[in-house]
Amino acid sequence: MQDAIRAFHDLTPDPTHPAQAVSFGTSGHRGRSEAGSFNREHILAITQAVVDYRRQAGISGPLFLGRDSHALSRPAWETALRVLVGNGVEVRIERDSPLTATPLVSHAILRHNHGRDSELADGLIITPSHNPPEDGGIKYNLPHGGPADTEATGWIEHYANQLLAEGLASVERVSLEAALAQAVRHDMLGDYVESLGEVVDMAAIAASTLRLAADPMGGTALPVWQAIAERYDLNLAVVNTQLDESFAFMPPDHDGKIRMDCSSAAAMAKLLERKDDFDLAFGNDPDADRHGIVDAGGLMNPNHYLAVAIGYLLTQRPEWGETLKIGKTLVSSSLIDRVVAEHGRELYEVPVGFKWFVDGLHQGWLAFGGEESAGASFLTRKGRPWSTDKDGILLCLLAAEMMAVTGQRPSERYQALVARHGEPHYRRVDTPCSREQQQAFKALDVGNLSIERLAGDPVAQVLASAPGNQAPIGGIKVTTANGWFAVRPSGTEPLYKLYAESFRGKMHLDELIEDALSCLDELLGAA
Repeated sequence: MQDAIRAFHDLTPDPTHPAQAVSFGTSGHRGRSEAGSFNREHILAITQAVVDYRRQAGISGPLFLGRDSHALSRPAWETALRVLVGNGVEVRIERDSPLTATPLVSHAILRHNHGRDSELADGLIITPSHNPPEDGGIKYNLPHGGPADTEATGWIEHYANQLLAEGLASVERVSLEAALAQAVRHDMLGDYVESLGEVVDMAAIAASTLRLAADPMGGTALPVWQAIAERYDLNLAVVNTQLDESFAFMPPDHDGKIRMDCSSAAAMAKLLERKDDFDLAFGNDPDADRHGIVDAGGLMNPNHYLAVAIGYLLTQRPEWGETLKIGKTLVSSSLIDRVVAEHGRELYEVPVGFKWFVDGLHQGWLAFGGEESAGASFLTRKGRPWSTDKDGILLCLLAAEMMAVTGQRPSERYQALVARHGEPHYRRVDTPCSREQQQAFKALDVGNLSIERLAGDPVAQVLASAPGNQAPIGGIKVTTANGWFAVRPSGTEPLYKLYAESFRGKMHLDELIEDALSCLDELLGAA
């Protein structure tokens, strides 16, 4: 990791090179220092751009600054802090830990801004999520507590690249010592843990005899789980307390790379080896915005758990009004559609990216928002926003509440859903592609699509925009009565992603994917 840290400080990116310019994907700007895509200059420019954005947007309150445990996160956090303080921003940092989970920052922003019309807070979080140890990332959260929308990130991206091109001449900063001296220590961790009873039945969990375990996977969830276990006197073992910026303790993912992906059975192998020692076990990625749920049935597929969580909440939150909608991304399982319909609720289907749920959660008309990559959040029991960014801790605790209240494991509840609605078979296929090919997806014309049947079934819909908010997909989705496929370019990697699902079995899924690839060849050829 020393080479990565050295490159962060010493390598100067070329903003005229697309791979080295500031670029905000679905989860902020990410990159690698040795590739010239995540360096000190990037953080200087992005942070100054955030300062100038908040000035022109009238955001004058404190900025909550957090980071995870990746090797590049600390130097990036220090760099951002220097710029923020140098520009006269009141910066609030975690009081009792060097690490700050994403949901804690979101919760702190919402808590500060509740009832206010002025001096609103926002936040920056230094994290590349579950990505490999050598990666870096930074994301900006607006006063609504959630990820910034494309209008804000587009402004920040454009101005940051301008600053890079000008040699960062107008970036204000102070020494690290001065920045640390002026930063305000704030108990984000304590506020979050103390308030958990507003959103999850912590009393039921504490009163149960459940044996719980948590694996923070070397990330920000470590102090959170330790504080939760102590505050609520839970029978909860934190099975991995290691903090190592190289994440050397992690088993390799399916492709041999190290990722702290709590939705991957390969990455969660050590916790799965101990699944019979506990009633429930949880995993979180380094910034704790994702969840992994393990019970006697093994690691739950994220799509399966989202359906289970939604079904449970719609029976156990009587305070939620019947007009509240349930949000999902268009590449999440259609089992969710069937569960939502079963409960007579309205589905809110949006493009990939948690940012599409933020306004609904913040304004209180969206009860739940979840995406297929194991990220979700939902309203408090009184229907108020809890976090408007993904909250992996929350979804883990919901599984514990579910088992404490019903006596059923999440995997058992999933089997009950399958018995009523059919079993989905789901797969994602990632294919490398060039930047030019990625751009071609945005120019796809569904009018050129002549497909009438998909895996033997009549095509019901061909979508280029999401049904919930009519926002462009950046690709297409084709549906039938028994399955669907969707294709879109990655926002953070040089590849395109094909998602497919069938309710008629694995062979039908294979056929569906084959037809989808043929359809894609036709569309790209016409683009």
